[in-house]
Amino acid sequence: MRTASHLLAEFAVGLNYDRIPPKVLERAKDCLIDTVGACVFGAELPWSRIVIGYAQRNSAPGECSVLGTDIKVRAPFASLCNGALAHAFELDCLCQPSVGVHPGASLVVPGLAVSQGRKKSGKDLITAMVAGYEVLYRIGDAGRHSSEKLGFHAPGLTGVFGGAVVVGRLMGLDAKGMANALGIAGSLCSGLLEFSRSGGGMVKRLHLGRAAEGGFMAAVLARDGYTGPDSVLEGKFGFLNAFCRDAEPDRLTRALGAEWHALKTTIKRYACHITAHVPVTLALELKARHGLSGDDVAQVRIAGGEKMVSHHAINDPQDLAMAQYSTPFCTALALYLDPMDPRSFSEASLKDPKIRALAKSARVELRKAAPGDTALASRVTLNLKDGREVSVEAQDFKGMPAKPLTREELREKFLKLVAHRDRAKAERLFAQLAEVEKVEDFSTLDFAL
Repeated sequence: MRTASHLLAEFAVGLNYDRIPPKVLERAKDCLIDTVGACVFGAELPWSRIVIGYAQRNSAPGECSVLGTDIKVRAPFASLCNGALAHAFELDCLCQPSVGVHPGASLVVPGLAVSQGRKKSGKDLITAMVAGYEVLYRIGDAGRHSSEKLGFHAPGLTGVFGGAVVVGRLMGLDAKGMANALGIAGSLCSGLLEFSRSGGGMVKRLHLGRAAEGGFMAAVLARDGYTGPDSVLEGKFGFLNAFCRDAEPDRLTRALGAEWHALKTTIKRYACHITAHVPVTLALELKARHGLSGDDVAQVRIAGGEKMVSHHAINDPQDLAMAQYSTPFCTALALYLDPMDPRSFSEASLKDPKIRALAKSARVELRKAAPGDTALASRVTLNLKDGREVSVEAQDFKGMPAKPLTREELREKFLKLVAHRDRAKAERLFAQLAEVEKVEDFSTLDFAL
């Protein structure tokens, strides 16, 4: 009996660059560029340096870059480090509608490690990324994004499957080997959401590193003849039944090769959880429209989706990771600082008494949805100290599929993250990634900055 893993594996190994629609290729390039920028920025952060130190101590000399540094390690350790760097500061891309996947950390990171070590071309990497993207998204979609209701951090679960496909594709696995890679990947899923309840948020950044590392491991073991269950996705004790509720297995292969989920790539604008992006955008709009600052606001009221209410209504965050996960905190920060600058999300802002007070008094409530609403549709209402009330709502923000960033806007974000290191090198790297199909050998690119 042919399972979903068989069908997904056959699609992944059979995909050709020339079959991929141009719009899909461009979105994959956006994902690549955005992920490299997030990694380079993330390399400077203290929790990232701990992971990098671990890799340096334990890896043999290698050919794969820890992005943003001059350190080179073996591919499994590069995957671990760069996955953690991509997710180090809530800057990495994701999808909308959300299905609990982070394609940059899950696909770009292990793909870059293999592409450097094996001197792969840009076309090789992009093709592997798109193959991985379509498998990764469908697995998340079939789970109906239910794993986080059970306390799992979804990208840590799904990411390993995408990484296995990318690495397997770049290593030349056949369909049988790719199905085994998926079978192995299912036993490497991990990540809990408890960081959002009691602090210790550094571990959130590690989940994507472990997913990238696990994807690499699964593909290499499969290449060497290791096997995994071919019913790993829909079986009685498979992914959908173990980690999800009310799953829809038919979504695993629905419109495979006809509907391209890479077009759902969403580029973040702010260094915070995606659930806060529309409220932060609305806070900025109200500030500009009415000439306000945080000092003019008595209370913030935020209406949004179920997940915002259940997971992100954190009024008193205990550490920076929890603050970035908190819709009240991020909205309050936007009323005082510039959220477009990731450096605004800092220990100083976490300790700022004005921001904390406004976040603590904020109310988060369920917004009554209407037909056609996006999952991120939100309303922000500000009760002002002079007695006025101002309110605005929106379905999306610039960066979502309905309003994608232009390549120039993506360039602005990339340079904001990395140009302080070496602007000339940053602009050269951006230009190379923007025309990645012309790269013949990824080992020739300089990611040290």
